[in-house]
Amino acid sequence: APSPGADQNALSVTRLGPAPVFLGAAGNYVILAKSKISTVPNSAIVGHVGISPSAGSFITGFALVRPAGGAFAKSSQVTGKVYAANYGVPTPANLTRAIGAMQTAYTNAAGRKNPDHTELGSGNIGSRTLRPGLYKWSGTVRIPTNVTLRGGSEDVWIFQIAGGLTQASATKVILTGGAPANHVFWQVAGVVAIGTTAHLEGVVLSKTAITLKTGASVNGSLLAQTAVTLQSNRIVKK
Repeated sequence: APSPGADQNALSVTRLGPAPVFLGAAGNYVILAKSKISTVPNSAIVGHVGISPSAGSFITGFALVRPAGGAFAKSSQVTGKVYAANYGVPTPANLTRAIGAMQTAYTNAAGRKNPDHTELGSGNIGSRTLRPGLYKWSGTVRIPTNVTLRGGSEDVWIFQIAGGLTQASATKVILTGGAPANHVFWQVAGVVAIGTTAHLEGVVLSKTAITLKTGASVNGSLLAQTAVTLQSNRIVKK
C-alpha cells in the first residue's frame, strides 16, 4: 500500500499565477478606509469595518450604536463590528497596524515584476476568460460586459492598474473552476467605480476611492486609501 506521504504528494495542487498578496492585519476587515465610509441605506455588510485616522463621525449612513468609551460600534447593516480611530483601546493601535498593512499590500501588489499580460485589450477586459497570472495596464481598465476568471482553488490573479477601474451596470466578474475571491487582487491607482447592480469578485486595493452604485455587490474586500462610498450594496468578506 502507498505510504501516507505518497498519498499526500499525489493530492498536492500546483498554484498557477503569482504568489498571493499578503494582507496582514488589513485582512481582518471587509471594508477599510482612511478618510470616510458612507452608505445610502440599506446596505448589507458581512465582516468588520474600519476607518483610520478619521474618527467614527466619518462613518455615515450606518446608524452606529456604541457604548460610551467602547472599542467598537454596531450597525443593523453590518454583520460584524465597526471600528474607528477614536474608539476605545485597543482599537486605535489595531487600526494603525491595519492601515499600514493595507498600504504595504498595495505597494507589494503594484511592485510585482514580469507581468504575464501587458495592456490586454487596451484596458477593455469585457467578455474575456482570464487565466491565473499577473496583468498590467498603464491606464484605465473597463469591464463593459461580463468577465470570467477561470482557475483552481490555489490559483492567483493580480491586476495592476495605473489608472482607474470602471465596471458597467449589471455586469459580473465570474469565478469558475473553484477560483477563490481572496486570491483575486485588483491593485488600482485611480478611482474604482462599480456600476448599478454590478457584481465584483476579489480584494480591491485602491490608492484612492472606491464607489459602488445602487445594488452593486462584492465578494471579497474593499481596502481604500481614501474613501469608500456605498449605495444599498451587499459586501461579503471572502
